[in-house]
Amino acid sequence: MAKTSPVPRFVRIANILTTTLTRVGIKLAGPGNAPMYLLTVRGRKSGLPRSTPIAIIERDGKRYILTPYGVVDWVRNLRAAGEATLTRGRRTETVNAREVPTQEAALILRDFIQSGNPIANFFQIPTDSSLEDFEREAIIHPVFVLERK
Repeated sequence: MAKTSPVPRFVRIANILTTTLTRVGIKLAGPGNAPMYLLTVRGRKSGLPRSTPIAIIERDGKRYILTPYGVVDWVRNLRAAGEATLTRGRRTETVNAREVPTQEAALILRDFIQSGNPIANFFQIPTDSSLEDFEREAIIHPVFVLERK
């Protein structure tokens, strides 16, 4: 099982604020100017909708999400559900979410971490690491590609 990094308290507080602003229709941009969305996934145990703010990474015309904190609840829920709802401002769309294979995820993680996005500081891997190191990191920090339904 992949490890989970503890989520810092300031991130939890920022998530509450971001969720509240997104729900009232304010479009936000995250670190690195990545568009922020509210990701809503059906809970794998409760079946109830669970929401978390997330930044969407665009690469080669595709949209990706990743987690700097490892396999947290929204990752487990997304793996189980395979689909989610993205909300930004007053716009909502349903997407299929597919976990990216480790080799492809390593390339996405490497590009993201080397991009200088401040969120990359939460990853515990140097920017000049080998592709094999990024493959190991991709196991701990899964990457999902989002596709319109």
